[in-house]
Amino acid sequence: MLGSTHGTLTTHSRPARVVACGEHRPPTVHATGDPGGSGGPRTAGGAAAGPAAADLDVSGRPLHAPVPDLDRFFRPASVAVIGASDTEGRPNTGITRQLIAWAERVGARLHPVNPGREQVFGLPCHPGVAQLPETVDLAVLLVADPLPVIGELAAAGVPFAVAFASGFAETGEDGAAAQARLAEAVAGSGLRLLGPNTNLNAFEAFRADLDGPAIALITQSGHQGRPVFALQELGIRLSHWAPTGNEADLETADFLSYFASRPEVGAIAAYVEGLKDGRSFLLAADRAARNKVPVVVVKVGRTETGARTAASHTGKLTGADAVVDAALRQFGVIRVDGLDELQDTAALLARARRPTAEGVAVYSISGGTGAHFADLATAAGLTLPTLGDAKQAELHQWIPGYLNVANPIDNGGHPVGDWRGPKIIDAILADPAVGVLICPITGPFPPMSDKLARDLVAAAERTDKLVCVVWGSPVGTEDAYRRTLLGSSRVATFRTFANCITAVRAYLDHHRFTAAYRSPFDDAPRVRTPSARKAQALLRPGRQLSEHAAKQLLRAYGIRVPREQLVTSAAAAVRAAAQVGYPVVLKGSGPELAHKTELGLVKVGLTSASQVRDAYRELTDIARYEDLPLDGVLVCQMIERGVEMVVGVTHDPLFGPTVSVGLGGVLVEVLRDVAVGVPPFGEEHARAMLRRLRGRALLDGVRGMPPADTDALVETVLRVQRMALELDGGLAELDINPLVVLERGQGAVALDALAVCR
Repeated sequence: MLGSTHGTLTTHSRPARVVACGEHRPPTVHATGDPGGSGGPRTAGGAAAGPAAADLDVSGRPLHAPVPDLDRFFRPASVAVIGASDTEGRPNTGITRQLIAWAERVGARLHPVNPGREQVFGLPCHPGVAQLPETVDLAVLLVADPLPVIGELAAAGVPFAVAFASGFAETGEDGAAAQARLAEAVAGSGLRLLGPNTNLNAFEAFRADLDGPAIALITQSGHQGRPVFALQELGIRLSHWAPTGNEADLETADFLSYFASRPEVGAIAAYVEGLKDGRSFLLAADRAARNKVPVVVVKVGRTETGARTAASHTGKLTGADAVVDAALRQFGVIRVDGLDELQDTAALLARARRPTAEGVAVYSISGGTGAHFADLATAAGLTLPTLGDAKQAELHQWIPGYLNVANPIDNGGHPVGDWRGPKIIDAILADPAVGVLICPITGPFPPMSDKLARDLVAAAERTDKLVCVVWGSPVGTEDAYRRTLLGSSRVATFRTFANCITAVRAYLDHHRFTAAYRSPFDDAPRVRTPSARKAQALLRPGRQLSEHAAKQLLRAYGIRVPREQLVTSAAAAVRAAAQVGYPVVLKGSGPELAHKTELGLVKVGLTSASQVRDAYRELTDIARYEDLPLDGVLVCQMIERGVEMVVGVTHDPLFGPTVSVGLGGVLVEVLRDVAVGVPPFGEEHARAMLRRLRGRALLDGVRGMPPADTDALVETVLRVQRMALELDGGLAELDINPLVVLERGQGAVALDALAVCR
């Protein structure tokens, strides 16, 4: 694996001691100076005193979040174990024994609390919290019902507590109500609570003999973190493990913010089932992005079954996966699917140096292996630059001329008996277009594979560039793998092609993302525009607006709509058509109408007064026959050419208003080519949303069509975002379909709109 690149690390170890009492340590206040921290007053546990109006965006959501001071949680000076036991055969006894061992390792004083005992494992036992000899930093609650203890801990000024008890929101409605009562008792008390339904992962025995940047781990299921924790056996350092459980108080976002501010943390790995609050998570992810700390996440709930299972396990809303995926991508969080990908990607990102170039060179002892790996890597989006003629000529000094060295580089069998092997590897790494060297070894082939492994390790020590090896043997007991490769702190070793490619892509993506990152919260709107006042007057709570009213909403925000008039007679329709200009479109307009085309309430391409008169009568007859209430008929300017797009707003229970853009028209639900953005975001992210569309080429111009006005499309997306934020309390959904994007320089026009009020 890879070695340290982050310089001297701060340690928090103290001499081990477990005593019955000791000196009182006053509570600390952790003020943060990093961007994104509120800098405001906090309680002893790190809770903010409350956001000021300037710290809220126009939707009323916070723009800053405090970093909780969790030093005293992970490295307490004193610990109380409520419900401690030393009676063999009881669950609390094993937990007490483990906590005593952990306290010795971190140098904490441990105080057992149990009214039925005078001693526990030879330590003085206290009858209650009020009888503790000092104000402890952390209380571990080994009781079935933690609620009665919360008030005692708060009164004693205890900053942190852990509740292991289960039977809360994960069990259903009654458990959720019990958890709500627990959360209410904690809120405002100055106490921060981990759990309930958590475990002992935070108090594991972490290896102290490993150095280098560490992985900090967050999991909502303790067992799912085991593969990452086991990385220590491969020489990868772990600094913390936060098992968040049901998150009645402390949540994933709190630990993410804290870990992103720790100097020893090189990467954060997380297993997430549900998010407690979308904005809190995004603010934490923003802090990690500002600090350039990579975050790798397995987020379950991609499917309906997975989402349902996650909700029953954690008692929290999983959220629409498309929105979650977009939110993670927007803030540079790397989403992987498997726990093996989580451990491999986090390990690489924690310890690899910043890339000097994005090109990947593939070096193999088999032409078939190189071609296979190159196919997979290219399909995944990695760039394999063709080596220049001079570089190929240099390599052919040591590699036979009939072998391909353009990239992938086929050596035909790595040299074993002389100096040529190191020369080849060094020459590849010296190419300025190459930032990563990957050597796939599909199986051991001594002595060639052994010598190749040694040469790669030696070359990795001589370069700042990333050297990766895929050791594909299913056995994994070979000396070349166990001793040579895993014994290196500079080579990243993988067992599969797929995991190597996933990790390298994430590594390059992360550094590219953070190099250009600008927090969207810095520029988020804080003051409502005059448009909001105009738009508010158009909203009808609980109702769907007519197309005419929805277009007035768009006009209020400067979004272009066709010339149109709402009429209530055939004669008025003819007059309106003359004023709008032929050809025209006639549409039935009413507050509860959707999918007007399917209902026959749209007539297009009308070029004469008689056609307009007949169309008006036909539309009103259909509405009367189908019992569809109309507020009139729209006579609209006809826009004939352009790319049909859809821009919309929905309200996500976790993240609030979301904005989507994609290919529109009547096939929008069939094509499902849509990108989602979670406000706030800026112009560059709006353009990135367009780049993710599969049909993006339509905007560039195809089959003789001129390029579309993407600037106008981006401007429309940003205006819709502003509307979504300012009208969040009143607007539930907005659907502009189609938004016709005209050729470059001519703008975009919203031909139809549907708006639903909250």
